[in-house]
Formats: sequence, structure tokens, C-alpha cells
Amino acid sequence: MPAITWEEPYCGEGNSCFRLGTDADGNGYIAVKGEEDRPLVDSLGALRALIVDIKAGKADHLL
Repeated sequence: MPAITWEEPYCGEGNSCFRLGTDADGNGYIAVKGEEDRPLVDSLGALRALIVDIKAGKADHLL
């Protein structure tokens, strides 16, 4: 697995915490806090759009 630089965790209400990360090639990653060894992988733009929508309350049921 490539070296991933993780951002600080974003935690919603309760125990729903996740982190965004990038590697040297610009790939984006998202993982549940504490499970960074099993991230989902997609383009950084797609992951950022997902997180922005979640933070805006458009998909709060995912948290």
C-alpha cells in the first residue's frame, strides 16, 4: 500500500469518525478512524464531494 497522508479525523455525533487521505500520486482515500489500513479508494475529487455533501447534511444518514 502506498504511503498515505491522512487529514485530521472528522467526527459526527456518536462514534462516526472518518478520515480523508492522499498519496504522492494524488489518489484520494477515505477510512473509518482506526481502520486506516482498509481505506476506500477513489479520485480525490469524488471523495471530497462525498464529504462536503455529508457535512452539508445531504446524507446525514450515512454517519
